[in-house]
Amino acid sequence: MPHSISARKRVRQNEKRRENNKAVKSTVRTQVKKVRAAITAGDTAKAEQALKAATKKLDKAARANVIHQNQASRRKARLQQAVNKLKAEKPAAPPAPPPAAPPA
Repeated sequence: MPHSISARKRVRQNEKRRENNKAVKSTVRTQVKKVRAAITAGDTAKAEQALKAATKKLDKAARANVIHQNQASRRKARLQQAVNKLKAEKPAAPPAPPPAAPPA
C-alpha cells in the first residue's frame, strides 16, 4: 500500500496505462490473427488487406511505446514475408489462351 500522495497517484497512473496497453496489444493480436487466417485460407486479397491494417496497428502501438519499434518491424516483416510467399504460390490469374485461328 503506497503511503505518500505521489505514490498513490503513481499507482493510479500505472493502472490506467496497464489497461490501455492491454487494449492496444489485444487489437494488435486480433489484426495479426486476421492476417494469419487469410494466409491459411489462401485468400491473397484478404491477406493483403489484413496486412495493411495490421501494419497500421503495429506502427501505432510502437509509436505509443506499447511495444518496441524493433518488435513491430520484426512482426511486420514476418507477416509480409508470409503474404509474399502466398502470392508466389498462387498467381493472381492464369494467362488467357491465345485465340484459335480459323480453319483455312
